[in-house]
Amino acid sequence: MKINSLLIANRGEIAIRVIQTAKLMGIETWVIKTSKEPNALYLSAADKVIDFTDHAEDIPEFLDIEKIVAAVKEHNISAVHPGYGFLAESPVFAQRCEDENIIFIGPSPEAILKMGNKTIAKQLARKHKVPLLEGSLGDVKDPQEAREIAKKIGYPVILKAASGGGGRGMRIVENDGELEKMFKMASSEAAKAFNDPSVFVEKYVRNPRHIEFQIFGDKQGNIIHLGERECSVQRKHQKLIEESPSAALDKALREKMGLAAINIAKSVNYYSAGTVEFLLDSDNKFYFMEMNTRIQVEHPVTEMVTGLDLIELQIRVAQDEPLPLKQKDVQCNGWAFEFRINAEDVQAGFSPSLGTIEKMSLPRSKNIRIDSGIQEGAVITPYFDSMIAKLIIHGENREKAILYSANALKKLWIKGLKTTIPFCKAVLNNNSFKKGNYDTSFLQTEMKIHYFQDKDAEMLAAFFATYDFARNLKEDEDKTVDFDKGKNITPWILNKRLKSR
Repeated sequence: MKINSLLIANRGEIAIRVIQTAKLMGIETWVIKTSKEPNALYLSAADKVIDFTDHAEDIPEFLDIEKIVAAVKEHNISAVHPGYGFLAESPVFAQRCEDENIIFIGPSPEAILKMGNKTIAKQLARKHKVPLLEGSLGDVKDPQEAREIAKKIGYPVILKAASGGGGRGMRIVENDGELEKMFKMASSEAAKAFNDPSVFVEKYVRNPRHIEFQIFGDKQGNIIHLGERECSVQRKHQKLIEESPSAALDKALREKMGLAAINIAKSVNYYSAGTVEFLLDSDNKFYFMEMNTRIQVEHPVTEMVTGLDLIELQIRVAQDEPLPLKQKDVQCNGWAFEFRINAEDVQAGFSPSLGTIEKMSLPRSKNIRIDSGIQEGAVITPYFDSMIAKLIIHGENREKAILYSANALKKLWIKGLKTTIPFCKAVLNNNSFKKGNYDTSFLQTEMKIHYFQDKDAEMLAAFFATYDFARNLKEDEDKTVDFDKGKNITPWILNKRLKSR
């Protein structure tokens, strides 16, 4: 069941990330070219490109299951990696791959189906004695049923889409008078986003911490966890900064939550990478929230502290190989942060910032990793997610990691559009964040200003502009400086090559 070729049914930085590991494993890589990004960086990173530029607009390119499956069969590709988003958590896609003898790099269709439906997942959590918030035992059929449950458990409550995530189909209800309106809004949004209007009700915890555990299983029944990630810096339920480990957990609580995460995974015979998400209240009581049956955007922080390549583990498990380590072998060293660099104007309420990357300068160091799908000249369009890069920093401890992060952000410079770099700097300059004393209300309660302006920012910008100009002149004189004979390479690969010299 050896994987010789692999289609990444995705784009941007995650496509490049999967390609990097696949190439190191000697696997031929394929990607999909779309008319929306005909010159995207990920296209030049792959071995082969499948042209979808003539794709009809009735179904988005990366959601067209039958066309993707047909392309895999036509080119005799042995496996598909869905990345995150798009079809990554589609049981239908996973099942179609299985039906066509295509290796799907992810969990079983059954596991995706059960964990993708939050009401089923909650029932499994209850059965396996994992702590849950009070609420409905399943979907609620109408506002009246939701009202009866809300009165029983007490306001505030939260309405959540049964199928989905990312903050869509979620509404907080403070009192009885708001319920019917919020129910209709949550159900309507769920139907549009996930083609399923079902919602459920649960008790709303004010200002919890958002803690998630990275779990991994193989097809032989072995399941372990790789520690936790703190994801409490959020805006409208969208994660912005993650770290591992969490300053809120001690050894005993970590073991307890890790065991709960493993038990949830065991309930569906889970294999591949997955993430079990919890809410942690001010009394250090935790509650199961959901399970994501895919690789996460924030997986690099776990890789930085464990030294493991999670994409490689995914591929090996898909090839029926057993996990190479047991729980006692998992070692987490130091501290890591991930900063999502989005094409957004923080001063304009995080509104999308479209345009062309005119110039950029990326920091380089042995403790810095940058996962990105952009290069100079790249055009940021309205068609896809606003995240353009991830800055990941590792340090010996949290204090050192914060210091290294601040220094790296000073050297990270992108010209041509607005990004969330000033926001990331502002967070690092916040005293509550520095102390590790924050929760999901952080942006609303602790940050009066969401951006930070370096006093010498203009001087730095001028320096990097001059540096880039001089570098371009040098490259014109000496074409041999290109490490890959004219091919584009990612900052992460470049960092590795520079370190090896």
